[in-house]
Parts: sequence; structure tokens; C-alpha cells
Amino acid sequence: MWRLLRGSVMTVVLLLVGQFHVLGAAGQAKQQSHLKDAPPSPNASVNPSDYVGPETCTTCHAEESKKFDSNPHAKLALEHSGQGVTCESCHGPGKAHVESGGDKTKILDLATANAKAADATCLGCHAGAHPNFLRSPHAKADVSCLGCHTVHQAAPETVLLKVKQPVLCFQCHTDIKPAFDMPFHHRVNEGLVKCSDCHDPHGTFGNNNLKSTADQNAICTKCHTETRGPFVYEHAAVKAEGCLGCHTPHGSQNARLLNMPNVNTLCNQCHSPVAAGTIHSMGAGSSELTPCISCHTYIHGSNINPAFLR
Repeated sequence: MWRLLRGSVMTVVLLLVGQFHVLGAAGQAKQQSHLKDAPPSPNASVNPSDYVGPETCTTCHAEESKKFDSNPHAKLALEHSGQGVTCESCHGPGKAHVESGGDKTKILDLATANAKAADATCLGCHAGAHPNFLRSPHAKADVSCLGCHTVHQAAPETVLLKVKQPVLCFQCHTDIKPAFDMPFHHRVNEGLVKCSDCHDPHGTFGNNNLKSTADQNAICTKCHTETRGPFVYEHAAVKAEGCLGCHTPHGSQNARLLNMPNVNTLCNQCHSPVAAGTIHSMGAGSSELTPCISCHTYIHGSNINPAFLR
């Protein structure tokens, strides 16, 4: 009986193995067929003889070539024995341009190209570093890579920016600039904080190009470490609305960058019921006379008291 049962099991196993082998072979054949029918790579149509080399470009563009010596792109070319990033890596093959006597229509002139053409050129190498750029407000507004970066002339320490932050950002974001002149502000004009410390200009999944993190408060708490936690007793507002529920990030007329000049008014937006018929409305402890944070000191979170009392 046992031998008969074992024989039946072995037969089923062999049948299954055979079936998987057939399916695997069919899948492999299908994949090979798909690859065979796939369109050729864009690089497949490039003729190496259409490239003239950077030395030929220097013949006419000596000034650009001179400024390019200290450029990170040029250094990358040198690291690969001159076969890395060169003029034609961005502008395309130069043979037709040279043979026509410098006809600009025979080469990609990024200075006059539209935003999409410029972005496509840059993202040909930098797509991995900036995968969200095409969904960013900058791209949607046709602010191309060359709107902020200059390839030939920028100093290496500026990350190829046309000018340093925040001057570069303020050229467009004129509505934000006055906030940093308010009595209380993040020290952007002073050079202590940069716009890119909080924002990623190349695009994120957040609003206003705010950098994306698992905890969005981390944008603030990476500097304001005393408010980071985790705490035994969490303030729900901090976890729900986040820092911006109480603070305005760029600049404010109110101390601590608060959204309102009176801290009690700010707290009572959520805690208004506590002001009537309790200790908060009586005597010296009245919320009309004493700031909430005089007692509720650990307002961002506490390890000792659920009411955030000191």
C-alpha cells in the first residue's frame, strides 16, 4: 500500500516538474521574441564618425573652452581619458555643424533651445539624481535646468548655479523675499540657512517642493533637535498638522515664528473649551492673564506629564 502511494506521489511530482519546465521554456522564448521585436536603442543610430571631438570645438569656442577647464563636467571627462562628458555629450554630434561653417541649426544650441529640449539633455545623465524634476513646479512653469544652472562659466563651489542662494531663488520668488526681513526669521540672508536645506528645487511629492521624509517634521527637527522626540506623551497637533500648524517657516512678526502674536489665541484654536468654567478662566491662572506655555512648558511633547506640564 505504501509503495503504491509513494509511486503515485512521485508520478504527480514528475508531471508538475515537466509542466513547469515547459512553461519556463515558453516564457523564455516569449521574452526573447519580445527583445527581438523591441525598437532599437536611440544610441544604435549614432554614427561615431559624426563626432569631431572637443579639440575641434575649441578652434571656434576658445573662450567657452577656457572657462570649462575647472568645470565638474570637464573633470569627469578627464577621469575617463577624455571619453566622458565633452561638448558633444550635450550639444550632439558636431560634424555637420563644422562642415557647414558653424550653422547653428546643425547642432543643439542649448542657449536658444526650449525648456523641454534643455531638460531632456540634462536629464540624460542626471535623471537618477533628480527623478521628480518633470513633475516639479519649475518644470511645469518651463523653468529649465539652464534657468538656474550655467554649464560653462559657473564656479565649482556653486554647484554650477548662476549665482549663489538665496539671490538666485529670490529672482523669481519675490513674494517670499520680504519674509526674511521680518523681526523673526530663519537666517537665510545671513547665510546660516539655505533654501535648499528645506526645499528640493528639482521636485518632490510634497507641496512647495518641500523635501520628502518619512516624518515631514524632520525638515524642521533636523535643526531643532530638542523638539524631535520621540516622547512618551505626544502632542497630537505636532503629529497631525506638523510644525506649520503653529509656526510660519520663512519669517514672522511674532516671536518663535508663531502664526499669531498671542500664544493663548493660538492654543485656543484647538483648546477653546478649556477656557470656560475651569482653572484656566479663574484668578491668576486665567488664560487671559497667563500664557499657556507658562505651565504647559513641554508643548512639543513630554516624557513626564500627559498635559505637558513642567
